[in-house]
This record gives sequence, structure tokens and C-alpha cells, in this order.
Amino acid sequence: MEMGIKILVVDDSLVDMMMIKGILYDYEIIDAYDGAQALDRVSKNPDIDLMILDLNMPVMNGFEVLEKLREMQMSKNISVLILTNYDELESEIKGLELGAVDYIRKPLNLESLRKRIEIHVNLKRASKSLEEVNQYLDAQVQERTKELVLTRNITINALVGLLEARDLESSNHTKRTQWIIKAICMKMRSNPSYNELLTDAYINTIFETSPLHDIGKVGIPDNILLKPGRLTTEEFEVMKTHVNLGMNALKVEMGEYKAPEFLKIAIECISGHHEKFDGTGYPKGLSGKEIPLPGRLMAIADVYDALISKRVYKEAFNHQFALDLIKSESGKQFDPEIVDVFMEIAEEIKEITERFMHSE
Repeated sequence: MEMGIKILVVDDSLVDMMMIKGILYDYEIIDAYDGAQALDRVSKNPDIDLMILDLNMPVMNGFEVLEKLREMQMSKNISVLILTNYDELESEIKGLELGAVDYIRKPLNLESLRKRIEIHVNLKRASKSLEEVNQYLDAQVQERTKELVLTRNITINALVGLLEARDLESSNHTKRTQWIIKAICMKMRSNPSYNELLTDAYINTIFETSPLHDIGKVGIPDNILLKPGRLTTEEFEVMKTHVNLGMNALKVEMGEYKAPEFLKIAIECISGHHEKFDGTGYPKGLSGKEIPLPGRLMAIADVYDALISKRVYKEAFNHQFALDLIKSESGKQFDPEIVDVFMEIAEEIKEITERFMHSE
């Protein structure tokens, strides 16, 4: 018996049923004598591969069976061969339109029937083999993707760790800004202008890459980076170079290949978080929506956290002071749309900062 292939034969003619079973003796055969029985067999045997279906039957005809198979989403799993009479050309066409893959004319030519079945059995086996290969490849892709994401995150954490090793800020600054940006994004995507862009995957990528926004500061001398007082004009110009240093650290020569999305977003966080909405920021003096969204988001989260945190050159300001200052910079330093969202979720942002501030 041919293993692995199950054939359902549906015909109200006992003679035809016996003939078909006889010619297909080496296959696993299930029989049904009307359309209703056929659907019952299908529901109890979801692994049926082929169906030989007579169109002219009592209770439920073959066309109705084909329509029900469509509704049951089974037509893609079962290859249906319809049985028609020689003078039923329109029936053949209708059956094929309803999802049948082939037709066999009555009276039956048993040799032709056998050959047709063998062809479709081979096609079904090839389809199963291809499906198994695709499942294996999908599993491999998923595994490699997990490895790449893990490698990416380890690399990001290592780079940020280099910055934190110089005692610039606690790791909780990174956590606070990450979660603030995520909270803003989750609220912003209810805006029709952003709901298509701000998918879960996009938000997660910003969340994972935003810690790199100040990575260029590893190239700033200690006497400037750790200075407890106000920087001179010359020192501030040196400090501003951390943006280009950070971008250059991440830019790679990709040749004909596009940079991966996470790298693009990371660079946008770095390049845009010191730009200002009115065009007075650096390094390029971009304005408005010319500033990439990750940069605009990073700008407001970074400034807020800097205000409410104690630094070597200042004491911490309270939450309300930070909100008032951010509101006053709407349309100047910050994107007004993001400021509005920030104010809407101000209590959530306060909870985020307190949670990570207390564990510092």
C-alpha cells in the first residue's frame, strides 16, 4: 500500500466505487456515497490528500461540496478531481472554477484514472516535501534572526558600557530615556499620521538603539566631558563633536547593500537629538520634520531626564519645572506634536523616572 497518501472517493454509484477502489487498491481509500457523507469524512480525516468527487449525487451534489470545502478552508489542502460525463463541458469548467484541480470523464477509463491519480500523488508528495523544506528553512531563519538580535543587543550594551565606565551617568539614564520614548511612541501611534510608521517592530528598534545616542562622548576629553562647571565656547564646540563621532562610529561601508533598519534608526537618534525644531540646533541645523523622528523623540526624552537628574554641574530639578520648560520650548527646541503627547502622558513619564531613579 502507498503510505502517506489518503484518497477520499465520493460517488453514489456502487459500481463506479468498486471500480475506482479496485484500480487504486494500493492506496488508503475512504469512501462516501453522497456530498454530506463526504464532508463528514473530511471533518474526521483532516489529512486527506486527494478527493475523487462525482458531481451528480443526491443529498448534496459535487458543486456544493466544493463550495463547502472553500468555506472550511480545506480546498488548499485537498486536491479534488471531479467526475463528469462526456457531455458536461460546462460542469467541468464550473468545477475547476470552484477549486478542482482536474477532471475525469465517465464512463471511466481505468488506465487513464490510474495515471491521473499517480500524477496528482506525485504532485502532492512534491508539495509536502517542499512544505517540509520551507518549514525547516523558516526555523533556521528564525534561529539566525534571534542570534543576530542577541548579537546586536550585546554590541549595543557593550558600547554603552564603555561610556558608563567613565562615570558620566548611571545606566538608569539609559533606561529612563528608553522607556520615556517607548511611552511617547505608544501614545503617538493613535495619531493617523504616525500609526503606520510606529509599528511594534519600529518602536522596539528605537527602544533598543536609543542608548547609543551619546556614544560619541567616549571621544571627548575628560577635562571637558567631566568638567563640573559651565563649558567655554571653545570647549562647547569640542563637546558638540560627539554627534559626528557617534555617527562615524556606527557608519559602515555596506557597498550595494542597504544598512539594516536598526543601524539607520540608531544613527537618526544620534544625529538628530541635538537638532532643534526651529533650526537652531546642531550639527546640521535641520528644522521641523527634516529632523528624523527618532532624533525628535530622543531630544525631548534626553532633555527631560537631564533636567530631573543630578549632574556634576547641577542639582536635579523637579518634574513640574521640567514640564514647564519643555512646554515653553514647544515649536522652538521640540516638535509641538511630541510636546503635546508628552504632556498628555506626563504622569506616566513621572512614574517611569521615579521607578528607575529609586533603583539607582
